[in-house]
Amino acid sequence: MTGSDHPHCCAPARPDVASAPAAPAVQAVAAAGAGDHPIEQIVIPAGRFLMGDSYGDGNPGDGETPVHEVHLPEYSIDATSVTNAAFAEFVDDTGYRTEAETFGFSAVFHLAVDAPREHIMGLAQGTPWWIGVRGADWAHPGGANTGIDGIEDHPVVHISWNDAQAYCTWAGRRLPTEAEWERASRGSLRGARYPWGDELLSGSGRWRCNIWQGRFPTVNSTEDGYLTTAPVTAFPKNDFGVWQTVGNVWEWCADWFSPRYYASSPAEDPRGPSFGQARVLRGGSYLCHDSYCNRYRNAARSSNTPDSSMGNAGFRTVSER
Repeated sequence: MTGSDHPHCCAPARPDVASAPAAPAVQAVAAAGAGDHPIEQIVIPAGRFLMGDSYGDGNPGDGETPVHEVHLPEYSIDATSVTNAAFAEFVDDTGYRTEAETFGFSAVFHLAVDAPREHIMGLAQGTPWWIGVRGADWAHPGGANTGIDGIEDHPVVHISWNDAQAYCTWAGRRLPTEAEWERASRGSLRGARYPWGDELLSGSGRWRCNIWQGRFPTVNSTEDGYLTTAPVTAFPKNDFGVWQTVGNVWEWCADWFSPRYYASSPAEDPRGPSFGQARVLRGGSYLCHDSYCNRYRNAARSSNTPDSSMGNAGFRTVSER
């Protein structure tokens, strides 16, 4: 398993090597809108907001600047990430197999692996805390010896961008644009670092999101209560009523990724570049730590190839009003 072509340490790309399995075709799913999407909806009113990093916190290669004003029409967004329970409904209804299942493996954080020794494929190049594990997928997030019983209200993970698109087709919805995601995450706070303001911890020192505490990547003190994913409503929602956009899991957006896009982004309802090699991921995850990754912010951006899956990435959906 290698992520050497991927510029971000947060999530390894699926390998592009001769020994990798052939890329599976993403199957057709039930007719568009046939599914019963069970996630609560939050209406985001039409309006303007400042998009981008106002504090100089961003990684230079991520393209979080220049800060620019964006206007969006009204839309609705999932109050939470799509859960294991919701994704299971989709699979039960359609028989869909994710790319992790059809490729036969996915990336698991080393402390979360629970699989037979023969399923361990090796470390991701450059990011040795990621391990390629045969049999790791949305229903077996740590490997073959794990399941989702008892974590139905956690975000579904090991979902590629293509898998998220398939779910959206079934649900009659779509992935959020990067601008829609950031507006929903910011709520009414103009230019703030986080959905709740500029300080990471509460006044009483409590964690307000699920990220890494301790010495990355070997010791997590779990001061926030979680080694990996948390329930989608475990931490407070923002003032728009949207839960946990920051931390817990990365969330796929519709846009192609370019670090230069903000320099020419339109002010009205931007949809991202017209082509690219990687899709945008937003929000950071339970692995974010300030020693190497400060992408657990409203403005933070990352990306990965559309067929990549890992144990810290999921999605939420939107629709026009």
